[in-house]
Order: sequence, then C-alpha cells, then structure tokens
Amino acid sequence: MSDSESTPSLAALTTRAREALGHWGLGTQKPHLLKFRENAVFRIVLTNGEPAALRLHRPGYHDENALKSELSWMAALRRADLRVPAPIATPDGRHIVSLEATANFGTQHADIVSWMNGSPLGQSGVPLPHSRERLATIFRSLGETMARMHAASDAWLPPPSFSRPAWDANGLLGDQPLWGRFWDCAGLSAAQAQRLGDLRQSLQNQVNALSRLDLDYGLIHADLVRENVLVGSDRIELIDFDDSGHGWRMFDISTALFKNRKEPEYPLIRACLIEGYRTARPLPDHALDTLPLFEVLRSLTYIGWIGERSGTPDATIRMQGYVADALALADALRTGP
Repeated sequence: MSDSESTPSLAALTTRAREALGHWGLGTQKPHLLKFRENAVFRIVLTNGEPAALRLHRPGYHDENALKSELSWMAALRRADLRVPAPIATPDGRHIVSLEATANFGTQHADIVSWMNGSPLGQSGVPLPHSRERLATIFRSLGETMARMHAASDAWLPPPSFSRPAWDANGLLGDQPLWGRFWDCAGLSAAQAQRLGDLRQSLQNQVNALSRLDLDYGLIHADLVRENVLVGSDRIELIDFDDSGHGWRMFDISTALFKNRKEPEYPLIRACLIEGYRTARPLPDHALDTLPLFEVLRSLTYIGWIGERSGTPDATIRMQGYVADALALADALRTGP
C-alpha cells in the first residue's frame, strides 16, 4: 500500500479476508491477522482442521500471472522436498482469486498456502538468541537448504507463461529499480542524493563486469532475512516468496548474511552458511569474492524500499541508518581489504 492510500482498519481487513475465504468455502470463520506489510497475512483454518495462511496481496504490486508463477515455483520446490508453503486450491481448482475494488481496497488478489511450523530465525535489529553451537547448526542447514533450492530451480522446467521480476543490473540499478529509486527518494538530503547517484553510476560498471565471471544465475528467493527463515525441529523452512525472481545466487547468499553482519559470531555464521551451501552445490572462491559488491547492492535496496514508505512511523530513522550503512559498505568496497 502506498503512502497516499489510507490504512484500512482491522475490521475492514477482516471483512476483506472473509470475502476472499468465501472462494474456498471458508467465509464463515474469523481469520487472525498475523502481519500487514506488503501483503495482509492471516492465519486461517481449513475444512480438515489444519491451519493455513491467507494472503491478501498488495494491489498493483504483482499481476495475476506473476502471482501464479510464484505459486508454481513454490509447488515445484515442495515436490523437490524443500520445506516451503504449498498453494491450496479453491474447490474449483484455482490457486489465485481476484477481489473487486471497494471503498477500502483496490482490485487485488488472494491465495492460501499451507502452514509452516518452524519459528523465525530471529528479528531484524535484535541480537540472535542462539548459542554458538546452535548458530553453527542453523546456518549450515540454511546454506544447504539454499543450495538445494537453487539446484531444484535449475532442474525445474517452468511453464511458458512463467513471469517473475529480475534482480539483474536493471532491477538493482536501472531507472526504476524493483525496490525503488534509492538515489532519488523521500528523506534524502541533497548531499546524500548526490553521493548515492554517483555510487549508482560506479556500481553499474562493476555489475556489468560480472558477466566475465560466469556467476551462477537463476531463480532466487531474494528476501531471505531472518523473519523469512523458519527453524524447525530438524530442517529449515523458507517462507514469503513475494519478491522471488531471477537473479545472481550470490544475491541470495548476501541477503541471508546481510543483517547478521553485526552479530558477535558473524565469522562463524558466514563460514557455516558457506560450508553448508558447498555440501549441496558448487560455490567457487571467485564468486565469494563478489560478496562485498552484493552487500552494497543489497544495502541500496533498503534505501529505495523505505523511501517509498515515507509514512512509516520510523521511516526517517531507518532511512538515515540505511544510507550510513550503504555508504560505509561502498567506501569499504572502494578501498578493498
């Protein structure tokens, strides 16, 4: 939802969710709102008594074909024994339903996916609570899971209609990046905008040069932050494929590491994730050498993201933190080790 749109009340969201649930024959229950960010996500109960997640998608963010493509990829990963949510069809076989515009909502889509039972790895900005031994186990498993996801994606033949965004040079640094124009957004000072604009130009040359490295490229999750990594009793679960698309696999690895960089055990976290990844898929040293570049690219996306959400209560603080982090990473990239 853009800042220009009013935030619907819980009552309005619940009514909209029950409208969506009617397509599955579940409209009489009261859904429980879990979060409302890009999508409104509700915990609901299926006719067999099992919990599931209803997603009301942000109007205009992805079209119906992109949403169907997301679900088809998730279904393929599920068939490859990855623990990801599975799409749940309506009685007449649809995975996506369309909801007409109302006074509170634009035209939007909804779907239901299976419930995942793990607990979030952590929360952004909060120190990880796990012991050193537990961190090693979790991040080895996460690295292996990511590698298996990438391998399963390469082995899968998408349908001809498959369409997802690309986290490529254009999606990261083009005129309209996927997460917003980080050099030209609300909350930047003139000096910050100038520095970020100059940085964008210099990074374009570095990203274009990646073609010479033959980096691994294909379908990626693109948002493997702590909240989207669930820790189960024996395996890792991955959720929230809303931003999934085509991209460098190093972008996935960078994202999984990015917000753990200030953890005291970060060297262990990094080493174990890489070790786990290499148990299931090659990850050459020359690819790992690009991690500082992908850290800068990842940091810039957060500036664009918060810049398009200037109405968020802590937007100013977060903007300044993201800018400082991005410029520090860029300076380190420029000077090298």
